[in-house]
Amino acid sequence: MKKILISLLGIAMLWSCGHSTAPQPHPEWTYNTVVYEMNVRQLTPESSFREAEAYLPALKELGIDIVWVMPIYPIGVKERKGTLGSYYAISDYCAVNPEFGTMEDFDSFLATAHRLGLKVVLDWVANHTSPDALWITEKPADWYVRDENGATIIQYDWTDIAKLNYDQPDMRQAMLDAMKFWVNKGVDGFRCDMACEVPIDFWRTAFAELRKINPDLYLLAEGERTDLHEKAFDASYAWNLHHLLNDIAQGKKGAADLKAYIEDDAATYPHEAFRLMFTSNHDENSWAGTEFARMGDAARAMAVLTFVLPNGQPLIYTGQEFGYDHSFEFFEKDPMPSLEPNDYTDFYKRLCTLHHDHSALASGEKGGEAVFVEGLPECVFAFTRSTNDDMLFCAFNLSDSTVSFTVPEAAAACCPEWNTGDEVTLSAWEYTIDDRDGHQNL
Repeated sequence: MKKILISLLGIAMLWSCGHSTAPQPHPEWTYNTVVYEMNVRQLTPESSFREAEAYLPALKELGIDIVWVMPIYPIGVKERKGTLGSYYAISDYCAVNPEFGTMEDFDSFLATAHRLGLKVVLDWVANHTSPDALWITEKPADWYVRDENGATIIQYDWTDIAKLNYDQPDMRQAMLDAMKFWVNKGVDGFRCDMACEVPIDFWRTAFAELRKINPDLYLLAEGERTDLHEKAFDASYAWNLHHLLNDIAQGKKGAADLKAYIEDDAATYPHEAFRLMFTSNHDENSWAGTEFARMGDAARAMAVLTFVLPNGQPLIYTGQEFGYDHSFEFFEKDPMPSLEPNDYTDFYKRLCTLHHDHSALASGEKGGEAVFVEGLPECVFAFTRSTNDDMLFCAFNLSDSTVSFTVPEAAAACCPEWNTGDEVTLSAWEYTIDDRDGHQNL
């Protein structure tokens, strides 16, 4: 994308040239959605579907559209880490973890979510099982990758897993059948763990079959590879952006790096690709620290960026809606102390409303591209996103110091609240979001 000064007329021309009339690649309901990652173990004192179900109306009120539930399946005992084990060391794909309740409890959770208009996406772990999974004893040995001694293998430091063998057609079919089990129950899609570790042809074949049952499934890849979007996933992780936001908050990178990232991402990924954007998730929270530990005073500004950057689909992780500054234990019970709304709840509610109300913020090909505003101080990152009926202007001070500047003509043409020659001051990490009706209070 060229870095040019542009008028609102030019923005509209960019939109008309950049949007196709071809059939959309995603279900209609997915384009302006916000995802919530639910950690059932840590959400409530009881760690149950029953209590999680009671929290669903609050998520609806917050503005959530998709509830991604971390793995709900039974956890293996062999080589289990900690007291309760990893959610991702699954022993049975077609059952529920008794830690959370019964299958009937989950069915009730799902039914309530659907009554509220929420979609439910299950975390799917297709790369491996626990080393004592049902398939280990009930299925042929070649369903698993094994070493020269016939032992199942692990990856990284995951001593509580056994890697599956995708050269085995029967194993592939069984994996697909397990996914069909949940789609037939009514789940609305899957977040697929370690998606890049599973052959892409499996995902393509499996999703084509699953979409015969429900054409409106939403499919999210934990991975950052362009071929994941080729007849496979709707959305992929924007991992590189996440790490860049950490670096910006820590003063290691700046506005120029963020511009370069956006240009490179737009050139690399299909225009239709949804890119999941976040300041936290279960991995980052437990292993790298909370957004406050990593981003400090910049945490709110970085969260706003995940809601307004092009192609982005924002994610809120359990506890973020309360500003909970705590790294959850991963293998133990470590529940939220309170679910009482506070200022952070209001902050995220306003962000969700912003995302829903502006067609320019839609994910994929329906949203507006970022058009950068030049002539501003190097720490100020400013851009517009526009569609034919919507325009949003965003400006961020991506530094820990106050910055003052005189508004250039190009910026005044984009921001309803700025006039050429105005003196503007942005405090450290301050941002302004404006639409054609004026300033948006976030």
